[in-house]
Amino acid sequence: MSKSKSISLKDFESKLIKDLKDPFKQSKAFEILLDKYKEKVYFQIRRIVLNHDDTDDILQNVFIKVFRGIKGFKGESKLSTWIYRIAYNESINFLKLKEKKYFYSSEIMMNTMVNNLREDPYFDGNEVELKLQAIISRLPKQQKIVFQMKYFQELKFREISEILGVTTGALKASFHLAKQKIIKELKSNQTF
Repeated sequence: MSKSKSISLKDFESKLIKDLKDPFKQSKAFEILLDKYKEKVYFQIRRIVLNHDDTDDILQNVFIKVFRGIKGFKGESKLSTWIYRIAYNESINFLKLKEKKYFYSSEIMMNTMVNNLREDPYFDGNEVELKLQAIISRLPKQQKIVFQMKYFQELKFREISEILGVTTGALKASFHLAKQKIIKELKSNQTF
């Protein structure tokens, strides 16, 4: 009986980074990178901007930045953390530009985006999920992002800390407050 070789995530990422920096292997390595991270990054962005078309545009920008920036990637964090950080920054910058362009406040814009989910053909959630998105959208930005990364993406606080540049203690506090607010809203809104 032969044992199959199992490659660790760290070894996988190291080889992928090396191949991404090699001009002869870069194209195939980028396909592997897309295959591994595209869906996860899509949903990270989607939870922030809520709209499929906007998410696709941002996703494309994220991977263009990854492709262009990989040569400068020093490996001080995991590759996935670096990609998530780029996706987070692109998403937040997109929202800021949208607020300026349409002269929306963050609150009005988020309410509009949540309301638009009902007509979004790519949103397959039910009424409970719409209400949850509405509650999450009303959280302060830090609490919202931390809750989404921890709850939906199941990232560890250490990883979130690297992505956002915030201490794990502050993240834990934000997550706890967000969770309390969501539970309170769900309990007071039990008409679903």
